[in-house]
Amino acid sequence: MEKGVRRWLVDTSKWNPAPHDFSSALSVLPQHERSSITRFLRMEDRKQALVSRLLQYALIHEVLGIPYNEIVINRTFEGKPYLECSHVDAGFPNFNFNVSHDGDYVAIASEPLCLVGVDVVCCIKPLKESVPEFIENFSSYFSSLEWDNIINTGTSDEILADFYRYWCLKEAFVKAVGSGLAYGVDKIEFHHTNWTNISAKVDGEPLTEWRFWLLELPERHWVAVARGHPRFATESYKRTISKAEFDVEDYHKGLNLPNVAFVTRIIEQVIPVSHGEEKQPEQDLLHLSSREA
Repeated sequence: MEKGVRRWLVDTSKWNPAPHDFSSALSVLPQHERSSITRFLRMEDRKQALVSRLLQYALIHEVLGIPYNEIVINRTFEGKPYLECSHVDAGFPNFNFNVSHDGDYVAIASEPLCLVGVDVVCCIKPLKESVPEFIENFSSYFSSLEWDNIINTGTSDEILADFYRYWCLKEAFVKAVGSGLAYGVDKIEFHHTNWTNISAKVDGEPLTEWRFWLLELPERHWVAVARGHPRFATESYKRTISKAEFDVEDYHKGLNLPNVAFVTRIIEQVIPVSHGEEKQPEQDLLHLSSREA
């Protein structure tokens, strides 16, 4: 099952395509995916949306071997993407993936059995208000323990960084279950030891069947990954996976798979060779080890 555990990153700040190159990359995707990208007015938004879609198709093709023109990606009512596939590979009983983008980075993570959620945040200082004023707008989303940890962490920069770290983990969890913010990020409380050995509780109950990781990226970005039990999926998302219940031994095989390092990819690596692009080797790319919970 380890082949189904993937962690990829693209730094979109390093891709400045000419109009022809952007159109060529866009043409890889089905027509309905293209319109969801060109609706954005800002080029930066279009780039991130395009890279997000390209990563999804490239990862599915590489892991499952499905030809690009046969890949069908749909979205649940809440907007979580999933692979529409009638054939289930025995080695990947619940293959699923999640994507996120913020700041300079687009990230994708996949799992063969457990649910997976990924979230990227960019720590940006507020322009029109102080850090305490800014984070106060979100105080209701944190438990009293989390809030005390945030506001007592030190300087304004340190407070803002901790705010974003907690937020990143919360988003990864709700994205894993397929609910988005509708689930209520206030329901989940995170515990950690200097942002390692990360664990969580929901409504006071420990999430013993989940694992969480947080990784710092360059330029004050963070990426979080959540891996957990399919029974936590929303009803709409549960209908897209093959199996929601496992015996303890089988489930722990998926839960305890190694959390592989994030690998940075460039655009040429997520465009199929058949599209006229030469796929670049992964050597000399940023290879970041994540800290295990």
